[in-house]
Amino acid sequence: MTLFLGLRLEKSKDMIVHSSEKIIEFIMESPLICPQCGQLVDGQDRECPGCGVNLALAAGLAAQALTTGFILLPSMPVAPEILVPRLGEILLERGVLSQQQLQSALERHKKLIMSGKPCLFGRLLLELGLVNQEILDQVVTEQILQLQQALQASNQRLEQRVQERTSDLQNALTKLSELSELKSNFISNISHELRTPLTHMKGYLNLLADAALGPLTGDQESALEVLQRSEMRLEQLIEDLIQFSLVSRGELSLNLKPISVNDLVSTTTSRAAKLAKARLVTLKVNLSNSIPLVRADGEKISWVLLQLQDNAIKFTPQGGHVSVDAYFDGGLVTIGVTDSGIGIAPDRLDEIFAPFHQLDGSDTRSYGGTGLGLALVKKIIDAHGAIIKVQSKIGKGSRFEFTLPPYRPNDIG
Repeated sequence: MTLFLGLRLEKSKDMIVHSSEKIIEFIMESPLICPQCGQLVDGQDRECPGCGVNLALAAGLAAQALTTGFILLPSMPVAPEILVPRLGEILLERGVLSQQQLQSALERHKKLIMSGKPCLFGRLLLELGLVNQEILDQVVTEQILQLQQALQASNQRLEQRVQERTSDLQNALTKLSELSELKSNFISNISHELRTPLTHMKGYLNLLADAALGPLTGDQESALEVLQRSEMRLEQLIEDLIQFSLVSRGELSLNLKPISVNDLVSTTTSRAAKLAKARLVTLKVNLSNSIPLVRADGEKISWVLLQLQDNAIKFTPQGGHVSVDAYFDGGLVTIGVTDSGIGIAPDRLDEIFAPFHQLDGSDTRSYGGTGLGLALVKKIIDAHGAIIKVQSKIGKGSRFEFTLPPYRPNDIG
């Protein structure tokens, strides 16, 4: 296909080629199909070796077809004119064509398409002698330049809007970070302030329990036991808040050392046994004798085990059971806590690790707590480079487990 275009048309054509370069670069590594003849072409060719069509124009027309619904007939020639909509109306507005000439040419064009011999409208006007090549080239070139300018202006507006939205998002993220830090500081400060009166309460409760302030009656001893359990619960909640504030500020540090899993489990289960006995829940321990030392922060892993056992006992009805097990499979040491409690719905498993969130968020919920325990458990396990896994069935119970690497003498840190 050979078209003679003036200098300005060549300039507009170069603009079209430039605007289509990204499309061509994207597909340079794969073969293309020429929209003019259907022949496979290389992505680096400028023109189709079969029919000679400009592949940059073809790429531009393909993009236009996708975004505007423009339909290119298989036998229609490809030329810059195709990118100019309403060519006849433009020529009419400029006085090049009369209304009668335009109507006649449109009818002729329609008949050619219906007969399976489509052609470009500008080419038809040339053949009918209604315009000359110079006028047609001038109109097509000017319209393509206007389209190019409109596209550039639209891109500039879009880029400006993207920059504005990016700036707004950055400001929002900065504000969110400030609010998060403020919240963490508040939690930390209020938690530390609560420790002082709680320490006084704990001290006097211990004095009463030891009969240092005088003997107690049976009813007073029972009441004192309730107060001590409540004090321990409040102390644990405050400790959770402090730990969470530290983690939120990125101050969670690990003191990795070789520790005995058997010792950790034994210590934590002995502490959890009191709660299990009070709630009439059986607490069992299953430990393998061949468990090696693990590389972990003993204090924080102990806290994790206590939290998992407390949760398991809390959500297990009377007469149920909770078991803690640990074993070594030759690669990692697995530690798990299993209960026969109420279970968790599969579609809500992801929610249990969200801070300050409880599955039952109503005012009449049956189980207390701040919703921080499991959030902190996950952060501590994540900090060890491990993953905590959950398996649960409604009414059947749940199992939480995580793994730790065995300690090796040449481990650093």
